[in-house]
Amino acid sequence: MRLLILRSIGGIGLASTLLLSLLISPAKAQTTVFCRMTPEAISQKDSLRQAAQGGNSRAVNRYKTILRRHAQAVQRCRQQTWPQQQALWIRLYPCDVNPGALEELLDQVVNWGYNALYVETFYNGQVLLPAAENTTPWPSVIRHPNHQQTDVLADAIAKGRERGLKVYSWMFSMNFGYSYALRSDRQDALAINGQGHTSLSAHASTGSVGSTEAFIDPYSSTAKQDYRQLTQAVLRRRPDGVLFDYIRYPRGEGGASVASRVQDLWIYGPSSQQALINRATNRGAQVLLHQFLRQGYLTDSDISDSDAYRAAEGDVLWQGRSPSVSPSAPVAERRAALQEELWRLSVAHAAQGVLDFLSDAVRPVQQQGLASGAVFFPSANAVVNSGYDSRLQPWERFPSNIEWHPMAYSICGDGRCVAAEVQQVLAQATSSAQVMPVLAGGWGRTVQNHPSLEVQMAAVHRVAPSIRS
Repeated sequence: MRLLILRSIGGIGLASTLLLSLLISPAKAQTTVFCRMTPEAISQKDSLRQAAQGGNSRAVNRYKTILRRHAQAVQRCRQQTWPQQQALWIRLYPCDVNPGALEELLDQVVNWGYNALYVETFYNGQVLLPAAENTTPWPSVIRHPNHQQTDVLADAIAKGRERGLKVYSWMFSMNFGYSYALRSDRQDALAINGQGHTSLSAHASTGSVGSTEAFIDPYSSTAKQDYRQLTQAVLRRRPDGVLFDYIRYPRGEGGASVASRVQDLWIYGPSSQQALINRATNRGAQVLLHQFLRQGYLTDSDISDSDAYRAAEGDVLWQGRSPSVSPSAPVAERRAALQEELWRLSVAHAAQGVLDFLSDAVRPVQQQGLASGAVFFPSANAVVNSGYDSRLQPWERFPSNIEWHPMAYSICGDGRCVAAEVQQVLAQATSSAQVMPVLAGGWGRTVQNHPSLEVQMAAVHRVAPSIRS
């Protein structure tokens, strides 16, 4: 069975129902509350779709006509109904190449009143590109010998637009997947922590099994080039936009969910380490950084070793900043202050890698004049006691000229906690940022303790009526 609704941005019926004819007329198609098509309209479209699949030219023409009318009806309704854009996140599978499967799915999306669709294009180490022309480091989702030329993404974009849908490509980003981590020629591109673990080996070391998440070092030129190649292949399909997910590091389990030591940071890959060392602008600073990364702390001896360069180079410097403690202060005081500064520098370096990777990913999309956006957790940038959320997702510093898609996944019976997450994001967003909340759940029912989308949307609307998507 297909899991149709992975993530949904749903609308609550705050506009009047459009009073349209029961049958499809030359000018109108019927919609109901939430801009959904009526059962009668859905039944007629289903019948025409099935007849059109049989090759009946008259049925094909009538089916295309009804698609246009339903698209117009949903568009009119959404213009009068909050939110003006309502999007659905979906994942396509090999079975979707079967005759009529994609058409049926997309018709259902329109039937439910959605006017935008986010198609998962890169996930779990595989790509939704035709196998015959896939030159990326990842295998294609559709690998059947009879469908090597099948371009499901291009088909979804074209057929979605035929139904009045905006179709975005939704892509994992810093999580390159298990297949990538298995490549012997990509080991230096993986993110590594101070214990020498990749995200896969760290997960396995806790006794957990089944993880397919393999995070890369955002400073790796190889990883960035691989991702750029993938993005260019996606852009050749001309989606309406591209959404970037997993713009972060992995979240550890238990105590590892908080990064409180430098060894907890995913900055020990060769590219990230070198980039951090390069932030030291003289030899004395490099000595301290090397020792801090290796040990996780500084010793009095490390301070003395660094001081040996002071006569020739002056005080230690990193990125133009002098230490806050005087060189004449007692060694113990200097050691504590320098240790704290290097910790903050290391955290900032890790976070900057995330921001730089996002900027690099967004650039080719914006160069083509297409919409771009980032998906994030509102809590992933949190300070936790003396440490930080291990995901280190500095979304508050994401560019304001891209869409912000906060995943408001909190669970409470009345949806107020969901609304609170949205408010948290709005409080830190600039006035120009487009905040487009992402909800988990289903219509008219509770799903994995998430209240219905109607309940969640009502809660969001009460605190943020200005949100349009």
